[in-house]
Amino acid sequence: MQGPAGLTEVARHQLSLPGRPVIDLSHYPDHPQGMDGGPRQPRPKPVNEAEKAFLDLGPGAKSWLIEAAAAGTSRMRVKMAAAVELAALVGVGEVDIALGLAATAGRFAEDLMSIVQHRRHDSRPADLVVADESHSVQPGTSAWADFGRKPA
Repeated sequence: MQGPAGLTEVARHQLSLPGRPVIDLSHYPDHPQGMDGGPRQPRPKPVNEAEKAFLDLGPGAKSWLIEAAAAGTSRMRVKMAAAVELAALVGVGEVDIALGLAATAGRFAEDLMSIVQHRRHDSRPADLVVADESHSVQPGTSAWADFGRKPA
């Protein structure tokens, strides 16, 4: 820092090894992380009545919004409005649970009604399948293993 008498020391840090920086979190009070260095949970803040109505559905709506935003989901406002409309038809609790399940499973398409209907058929949250490589219906590539090799 430049003071009236020239440069002034404002902080002194311990030396660190290359690739292992030492960061004093008190120097970054507005950085989005806890004082323990872990990430802070996002806190959605509604900026209009439509967003407020969606977040008022409950914690499932909040989880859905956070996960959908992190996944880069398109047309989120349309999907949020559809969820509020669905809640008026089938109940806020059902839609909030469905939104929470959708967030957990990473399902952000226009299929909220299918989740609500699936739950009405006595499905348990433990039956939830998260889309990943272990649950893919895509055929493997083992058939191509010998491609380009000369027969023995």
